[in-house]
Amino acid sequence: MSWSFLLTTLVVVASPGTGVLYTLAVALTRGSRASVAAAFGCTLGIVPQMIAAMLGLAAILHTSALAFAALKWGGVVYLLYMAWQALRERGALAVDTEIKPRSRRRVIVTAILINILNPKLSIFFLAFLPQFIAVDEPHPLARMAELSFVFMAMTFAVFAIYGLFAASVRDRVITRPKVMAWLRRSFAAGFAVLGAKLAFAER
Repeated sequence: MSWSFLLTTLVVVASPGTGVLYTLAVALTRGSRASVAAAFGCTLGIVPQMIAAMLGLAAILHTSALAFAALKWGGVVYLLYMAWQALRERGALAVDTEIKPRSRRRVIVTAILINILNPKLSIFFLAFLPQFIAVDEPHPLARMAELSFVFMAMTFAVFAIYGLFAASVRDRVITRPKVMAWLRRSFAAGFAVLGAKLAFAER
């Protein structure tokens, strides 16, 4: 495992995106356990993208305008829905003092969908990982799976750290209605901006 791969992966994972934004939002509205669940869900959402890349489906997504557009607009609609949920204080971003197993499952499912409906992640696996696989590698798929699992492990670790840090200041936030209102508008705007960015994304 090269240091260049680990460093590049860390930069990619730590960069603010839909997964990071969702994990932070969950941490502030639902606490530390829910934030870890969100990090876990975002990590699980990588699995379909990894499998797609290994099976060559990502290449189809990259070359097919229709397939890319379908997944892209699905992601856009979902991000705008998340923005609306944040403003309405409903769904997985509703403030909850007691996190029940059912609520935790909802957080995980939402996090999985966020990554599944991100066509750029599939293309990322198609363009990024192969750079770290030697041309003469005897088992390229096994090597790609290994690199993918490292990427997933770093994703979970970084997202969990983000979430736990945000959850540590949660009590000081949820007791201030004005601060919560400002945060909700900020998260809603963040999801809307990411949705707009995805809408203008090209293959």
